[in-house]
Amino acid sequence: MLARVRSAAVFGVEAAAVSVEVDIAPGLPAFATVGLPDSAVRESRDRVRAAIRNAGFEFPVDRITVNLAPAELRKEGTMFDLPMALGILSATGLLKPGRLEESVVLGELSLDGHVRAARGVLPVALHCRRASVARLLVPAANAVEAAVVSGLTVIPIETIHDAVEYLNGERDIAPQQPDSGPWASEDGSDHLDLADVRGHAHAKRALEIAAAGGHNVLMVGPPGSGKTMLARRLPTILPPLSLDESIEVTAVWSVAGLLPAGHGLVHHRAFRAPHHTASEAGLIGGGRLPHPGEASLAHLGVLFLDELPEFSQRVLEALRQPLEDGSVMISRAAGSAAFPARFQMIGAANPCRRGCASLSTCVCTAGERRHYLARLSRPLLDRIDLHLDVPAVPYAELSGTVGETSAVVRARVEAAREGQRARFVGGLTRVNARMSGRQVRRFCAVPPEASRLLQQAVSRLGLSARGHDRVLKVARTIADLSGEEKITAEHVSEALQYRGLDRCL
Repeated sequence: MLARVRSAAVFGVEAAAVSVEVDIAPGLPAFATVGLPDSAVRESRDRVRAAIRNAGFEFPVDRITVNLAPAELRKEGTMFDLPMALGILSATGLLKPGRLEESVVLGELSLDGHVRAARGVLPVALHCRRASVARLLVPAANAVEAAVVSGLTVIPIETIHDAVEYLNGERDIAPQQPDSGPWASEDGSDHLDLADVRGHAHAKRALEIAAAGGHNVLMVGPPGSGKTMLARRLPTILPPLSLDESIEVTAVWSVAGLLPAGHGLVHHRAFRAPHHTASEAGLIGGGRLPHPGEASLAHLGVLFLDELPEFSQRVLEALRQPLEDGSVMISRAAGSAAFPARFQMIGAANPCRRGCASLSTCVCTAGERRHYLARLSRPLLDRIDLHLDVPAVPYAELSGTVGETSAVVRARVEAAREGQRARFVGGLTRVNARMSGRQVRRFCAVPPEASRLLQQAVSRLGLSARGHDRVLKVARTIADLSGEEKITAEHVSEALQYRGLDRCL
């Protein structure tokens, strides 16, 4: 007898429909799974057999063939356990086909018949809405996550018995209601505030510009000067995530398996700080079956790379694509996957290899210092808009008055971003840092005196065309913070101050 159960597979952060076809025919007892399954899917036959028996149902002593169609797509993970089990019960006549045909099912089974949480539920829910599916059966631990998607009936399932009784119409299970919590930040970082940073007025101004325009930052200074302290407070001055942005971030975290059970949306901007020994696959993503890396986990948040010159040269150069395009495309023999990676990179570096406290006490030669920072290639530096010198803070400033709070700075940042939303309405661009070349020419026109400054900078600093455009983007953000429609020579002059490493390398 033949039965079909609708399910889905996740590729990158997108889902595709999968039909779980179960055929039970007379013959020697066997359980075969076909349709390009990975090892986790092939092992599901043992989990499904034990779960059906321990739940009190009769497991057929016949030849069982399970096909995961379409067969050309590789299937991975454990989310096909429940669809397989329900397909077997439907093929043996224990499950009525009515509701089952209108539902998409996914979930991992434990040996006693309980349904465990699965990865990638939110992308599957988004796919179901696009495909006009009426009902989605998911593990109870993932129900809040799936209910984020409006217009979809999400049924939380605890055990196989729950699924069978609901699909047979013997029991009603209330659909999961969406989480009605606020969309504001709830990441527990309320104890961090920009007012904690004493001194560094220049660096705090640069962080405000970076937050307002979505720009990347590189800070160079001796150990203990406050680089990490500044970087960790950048998320506190960023605007809260919108609903659409929260869904984007949650989809990545769901695929990575980092979304806590029973939680819906990720409401806060991520702050990821991988160690400098991170591999290319760990930072960018990869693996035999592509998975997201730190760059994608920091999507719409902050990726902090401390001791930037200590990272592998191969890893640093791999950052160039996401910094430019805002996405990562990973191609493997098993398939290709695209992951979003529109993050703000904050890099931190010591001025020399030994990490001397100050230039006056540094035992490194000028050539050694240049060689150390030269580990950062020119193409990578071109993609970093703001280069900051972060010297040690004098004692007088350490004991000085408290500066502006994060809330005050964030208000100015939000006002600047509101102007950018109005400027780029109807397009894919959200912040100044992501402007295309055509948009730079349209929105970043400068007066003649500013043009002369740029001409001198290109000749003296050796700015590339990309670096030239980056200066204009920063100037546009500075003008937005000032509430001015046009860019002036003062805005361009301040933007050029943040290209310090171009003078040194």
